[in-house]
Amino acid sequence: MSVAIRVIPCLDVDAGRVVKGINFVDLRDAGDPVELATAYGLAGADELVFLDITASSSDRATTYDVVRRTAETVFIPLTVGGGVREVADFDRLLRAGADKVSVNTAAIHDPTLLSDAAERFGSQCVVLSVDARRCPEGVSTPSGFEVTTHGGRRSTGIDAIDWAVEGARRGAGEILLNSMDADGTESGYDLPLIELVRREVTVPLIASGGAGRIGDFAPAVGAGADAVLAASVFHFGTLSIAEVKGELAEAGYPVR
Repeated sequence: MSVAIRVIPCLDVDAGRVVKGINFVDLRDAGDPVELATAYGLAGADELVFLDITASSSDRATTYDVVRRTAETVFIPLTVGGGVREVADFDRLLRAGADKVSVNTAAIHDPTLLSDAAERFGSQCVVLSVDARRCPEGVSTPSGFEVTTHGGRRSTGIDAIDWAVEGARRGAGEILLNSMDADGTESGYDLPLIELVRREVTVPLIASGGAGRIGDFAPAVGAGADAVLAASVFHFGTLSIAEVKGELAEAGYPVR
């Protein structure tokens, strides 16, 4: 493996502030997005993911403004998602300074959004965010994992692995794989989920959900992740970017 493993802080933004919760509820304030992004850029983050988690129409102006200010301040790739519903939203976010756009719910409703965006802007700009969980009672998929929407609150009954495969086939240049079971629990990444998706897709895979200790990152890469994403452990100072990169390097993985 010669490509460097990327370490990516995630900024979940609500009404212009970074927040963090457990399984997407009980949110607490984690700071100003532009200040945090700047600090992460200086700390050696390889990229940033910026998710507008409420993405209500009233916050749209806030989002574009924050993206613009972040892009002006930080010189590492910026992926932005939340409330992306059409190709025009890709255009607006890329013009505001995003390098890539992440899409979730809208792609489930209309998968041609992925192919249309990839055709217009290139696959490298299109990130499919997959919020996956183990099937609850009454839901059954071939892999045992289903895709959810609305921050993991709504069941779709769609097989998560099949959906990742379809997303890549339709032009997504990257999969952001969020484990809803692990999100915010800090109990480690969902390794079986990562392994299943890795077995079926060749595009880069970002592991998200569950990072809590320094020892959590290398196993995610071992399971097939090309990048590791975390939020709480970075926002609240539990771990630094440098510590995570050091641990990955020690495990034999190339880092920037």
